[in-house]
Amino acid sequence: MTRYRNLAGDSGVRRYRIEPQAIAVEFVDGSHYLYTAASAGAEAIARMQALARAGRGLSTYINRHAHDAYARKLK
Repeated sequence: MTRYRNLAGDSGVRRYRIEPQAIAVEFVDGSHYLYTAASAGAEAIARMQALARAGRGLSTYINRHAHDAYARKLK
């Protein structure tokens, strides 16, 4: 997984992995979730991937728009 840059300094995201039509996210509490186009929508996944690459806003976006839209909990 790629370390999240956390440019704001207070993110709940630690690491992420971008996959085709999906993103896996590790949060600072150690939990891991997989969000997919089927579970959250292709537009949401594209936005989450862009935020992950930018290193800012991913945790806020997930909390506001995709919190329960994960495909499965990985850990």
